[in-house]
Amino acid sequence: MTETTLPALDAQRVRADFPIFEQEAHGKPLAFLDSAASSQKPRQMLEAMQLFYETSYANVHRGVYELAERATEALETAREKVRALVNAPAAREVIFVRNATEAINLVAYAHGLATLGPGDLVVVTELEHHSNYVPWQYVAGRTGAAFRMIPLDDNGELQLDALDDIASEGAVKIVAAGVVSNSLGTVNPVEKLAAWAHEHGAVMVADAAQAAPHRRLDVQALGCDFAAVSAHKMCGPSGVGALWGRAELLETMEPFLTGGHMIRSVAVEETTWGELPHKFEAGTAPMAEAVGFGAAIDYLEAIGFDAIEQHEHELTAVALERLAELPWVTAYGPPADRRAGIVSFNVDGVHPHDVAQVLDFEGVAIRAGHHCCQPLMRKLGVAATNRASFYLYTIPEEIDRLVAGLHRVRKVFG
Repeated sequence: MTETTLPALDAQRVRADFPIFEQEAHGKPLAFLDSAASSQKPRQMLEAMQLFYETSYANVHRGVYELAERATEALETAREKVRALVNAPAAREVIFVRNATEAINLVAYAHGLATLGPGDLVVVTELEHHSNYVPWQYVAGRTGAAFRMIPLDDNGELQLDALDDIASEGAVKIVAAGVVSNSLGTVNPVEKLAAWAHEHGAVMVADAAQAAPHRRLDVQALGCDFAAVSAHKMCGPSGVGALWGRAELLETMEPFLTGGHMIRSVAVEETTWGELPHKFEAGTAPMAEAVGFGAAIDYLEAIGFDAIEQHEHELTAVALERLAELPWVTAYGPPADRRAGIVSFNVDGVHPHDVAQVLDFEGVAIRAGHHCCQPLMRKLGVAATNRASFYLYTIPEEIDRLVAGLHRVRKVFG
């Protein structure tokens, strides 16, 4: 049997597509290791947005003139690209929003507030980004439902043996979990969580913002009922994301926002809502941003998600190995084979902000803070961590520079 090998990703060639790397940081080549927060943008995406603004800009789903029809076609083509990206059954189930945060809030308000009550349980994990934690905590408080967390083990992975105890506390109605942790890179068993949720008659909400840029995403295989993604983390523009939801659920939900475009008819007596997806897309659509989103998807598909995932896995394995050689550095999270391209760590006796500032002087950009994961930081027993995150344009030399920068930190604060 012939073994299949993935094509190697040529990160040096990829970097040539990103204008940001043509500049220096403090006189040194820019090593951008903060893609988990937001990714850099390729020329192909930037040019697609510029071309749309220059040749096809008009408001969508309103005008019958050629320009408006061209803009509408561009928006709906982008919607189809998002559908294919997540393997949704139908494009009408894809709703354009500002970001994954808005997508999750849409579900929390339009579904959670309407279905939760005393005796019900909302279940999240100790890994969650605040975007998939605070909305559920809030709607649980508003409705009288209980709010519970699936705990972590010492590797930063979910303790699924706690699920039965959680379920004994009430009626599980909503389970919300990230596909990939933005802080530790942990890849969560969302398929198992979705199956457990459905066994208890609950809805599964997947925060896929940190997964979609780096690995093939299939909402049908995950078994979730809703999934949220953001364009800005996957080489697209800021200000646009998407919510996928099962049509049968979306059709039962009331709108999250009301106003123009999302209506069927308006009268003094009542207003009725439009069909999916327009029912949840009040106001002027993010037309140019959606075009950029679609172009970013095309760009990533051309490179290949399998190649991107393999590239990041190799970088992560090297980074963890190099950090393990530094006895004054503590790394957090699971082994490389069970995480995405994210490495969180601390330097003994040095605040993460100081570490990040010294690294910045070396031209290395990392994130330092709680990463919008304060419950996780408390679990780890720290106020903050340093986080280096990798993407398709990260090269091995940047890990060398990260490690060299940490030696510089040690020298400055040692």
